[in-house]
Amino acid sequence: MATESSEGEEEGKITGGIKHLVIEDDLREMGKKAAWSVSSCKPGNGVSSLRDDNLDTYWQSDGAQPHLVNIQFQKKVKLQLVVLYVDFKLDESYTPSKISIRAGDGFHNLKEIKTVELVKPTGWVYLSLSGNDPRETFVNTFMLQIAVLSNHLNGRDTHVRQIKVYGPRPNPFPHQPFQFTSREFVTYSSMRSIQCQIVLRVIDLKQLEIGDHVLDGFR
Repeated sequence: MATESSEGEEEGKITGGIKHLVIEDDLREMGKKAAWSVSSCKPGNGVSSLRDDNLDTYWQSDGAQPHLVNIQFQKKVKLQLVVLYVDFKLDESYTPSKISIRAGDGFHNLKEIKTVELVKPTGWVYLSLSGNDPRETFVNTFMLQIAVLSNHLNGRDTHVRQIKVYGPRPNPFPHQPFQFTSREFVTYSSMRSIQCQIVLRVIDLKQLEIGDHVLDGFR
């Protein structure tokens, strides 16, 4: 399950991280639909480093805390999961130790929805936006803000190497009473739907053929 992301986890605290990014099939990455900005950055270590899929690069802040990452969408979107890559082994005092996640229509009405403490994290850290299972509910928002409130070892500036945000994948079969979460089941359902359409088409053609014969018989 996607939320099982750390070596040890308790309420409001995550220890460690996970080496490989693993996401459920029913979630999709939403970050490419957003405009990203940061409160400050060191030249050469800007916001693009958060989205380049390169774990060797990083965003480095260059200002007073809190350090902010702003993710803004043109329309309301459903978000369930935030995933960060941080590396205490490499970044030490630059590594975030306390993070706040906020949501709202814009900067004017952001509300905190989650605060988490990170304990020497190295790897991907998964932050559910609404409970233990991100599939249960979601946050419907125009904007998400990730605030680094403090760093390990009382560090001033911060390093974050990647950020990804996920929302629910649309149901490919909206008229079904449930949503498939397995690609195999989705493929099977699609094939069955096509087969049914072919059978119905053959029946329609047979009925037309019979109708023509009947009409011919009365000419």
